[in-house]
Formats: sequence, C-alpha cells, structure tokens
Amino acid sequence: MHPEKEDMGRVLAIDYGKKRVGLAVTDPAQIIANKLTTVATNELWDFLQNYFSKETVDEVIIGYPRQLNNQPSEAVTYINPFIKKFKREYPEMNLELMDERFTSKMAFQTMIDGGVSKKGRRNKAMVDAISATIILQNYMEQKRNSF
Repeated sequence: MHPEKEDMGRVLAIDYGKKRVGLAVTDPAQIIANKLTTVATNELWDFLQNYFSKETVDEVIIGYPRQLNNQPSEAVTYINPFIKKFKREYPEMNLELMDERFTSKMAFQTMIDGGVSKKGRRNKAMVDAISATIILQNYMEQKRNSF
C-alpha cells in the first residue's frame, strides 16, 4: 500500500477535549514528536479515518487526566466514552493512556519560553496541539527509559 514507508509506523498522541482535540505524531522512525494539528472534537472520527488511511500508525496515546491524588479527573466522563468507541472502531490499534496532569501548564510555559505573544497564548488550539506533543514526548521518553 505504501511502498516508500519504512517498517515502523508513527505514534499518534491525542489530547482529547470537549471542544477541541490536540494531535501530535512521531516521524515513521518514532524518534521525534511533532505537533500535528487541532481539530474540533466533533470532526475527530473523520480526521482519524482519513489519517489512518494515509499513514501507518503503530500506536495511539491518549492523554488521561488525573488529579493530584492520582484519581481520574472529572474529564474522564467524556474521555472514557471516546476510548471505548476507539477500541471498538480500531480493535487492532495499540492504545495507551498517558498521565497528562501538567501538560497544559507545560504547553503554556513552552509558548512563553518560545516568545509567543500574550495574544498568541490565548490561542487554545495551539495550546492543545502543544499539549499533545508534550504527552507524546513524555510517552516516548518513558518507553526509551524502560529498555
């Protein structure tokens, strides 16, 4: 199907929100995490179907919010149904949950450190995409350190 593709597929990270979903992806060699895009939550299924038809994806990481006491946050009430449907739609896809407690704060700090203006930092879509990238980077570091 994709003769130019290498044997490895990408890893896709999803920062799932009520209104928007931030997405990040690795390169095919799974070395670098890159911000991909942000889509409206109601457009996510179409986006995923289209993306999976064009790219080889080995695994999907979903940011799973926990409270400081490590209990799931209220956000899981809308994330859990998404996870359930994802497993039903893509049963062959390896799915991992990654703690995303501080990613929005880290994304915001990354924007400040990168010189993004105050107006730019109010761009929630950018924050979501950077959050997804941080989730993916954290996952990849954890995976590397476990070998």
